[in-house]
Amino acid sequence: MISRRRILRLAALTASLALPGALQPVRSAAAQSLYPSRPVRIVVPFAAGGVADITARLVAEKLGAKLGSRFYIENQPGAGGIAAARTVISSQPDGSTLALLSNGTAISVSLFKTLPFDPVKDFTPISSLGVFDFLFVVRADAPFKTMEDFVKAAKQSPGRYNIGTINLGSTQNLAAGMFKTAAGIDAVTIPHRGTPEVLVSLLQGNVDLAIDSYSALKGSLVDRKIRALAASGPLRSKITPDVPTLRENGLEVSIESWNALFAPAGTPPAVISTLNGALQEILADPALKKQLLDLGVDARGSTPDQLAVRLKSDIDKWKAVIDASGIEKQ
Repeated sequence: MISRRRILRLAALTASLALPGALQPVRSAAAQSLYPSRPVRIVVPFAAGGVADITARLVAEKLGAKLGSRFYIENQPGAGGIAAARTVISSQPDGSTLALLSNGTAISVSLFKTLPFDPVKDFTPISSLGVFDFLFVVRADAPFKTMEDFVKAAKQSPGRYNIGTINLGSTQNLAAGMFKTAAGIDAVTIPHRGTPEVLVSLLQGNVDLAIDSYSALKGSLVDRKIRALAASGPLRSKITPDVPTLRENGLEVSIESWNALFAPAGTPPAVISTLNGALQEILADPALKKQLLDLGVDARGSTPDQLAVRLKSDIDKWKAVIDASGIEKQ
């Protein structure tokens, strides 16, 4: 028979062997709950001062206050967001470096011959930050009172009218192509280096219609130098509720751009969950929603899965548009 002393020794040995494994989930949970334990960098593929940059800065400030650590912005502008993407995917997948990706990222997949990163495989989605549409505007003294007026005039005089956008391959530039196809008109799209040049061309009469975001056009709209004929979103925007959509004008075109936060692939699910939960609360805050709305952005969070679906869908959508447009790949 086994002695009582031996039974006690075996019990003590079993407990000592089981203890580390029993404590492991507790230790793991404790480690995860410490996120973020150091400052978090958000890499933005645009220059400072733009809508994406300001959106990221507002959100970063709120995230820092919410999660108790500093979140800061690092601007790395460049074609296709390549430099910014490389920085993020080469960093440790621990949540200390995040990326702001946008609708432009989805466009870049088909706009470049070779893109040195795969936004679907190399990044883990966290949440969208906001969405915005584009306005189709004319000079305040233009004879076109509605989009129907412009389309009618363009059909009557093929090749006569010009449409101004920012650079070739931008969402605005591709939107012009989608609009012309849907309207069945022959108009010339003229790309410019930036919004200021587009506005100068419009006001000087070099282009008859311009396409850009509300934030880019806000000053000229407020000063009543230009008028909006239509908006590109699927529904009327909260920002410009009096402006009808292209669909309301009988054109089957819906274009909505977005900004979102992603992490490098392999980032722990607990970190993604922490960030997503914080963003859901932050983006629902009335004060922040108003700040972003003043920029022309409708603050809107998402689940990681919803963001993943949107990214893949937009990659396919813009591939079809780019292929049909005949734009030479960069």
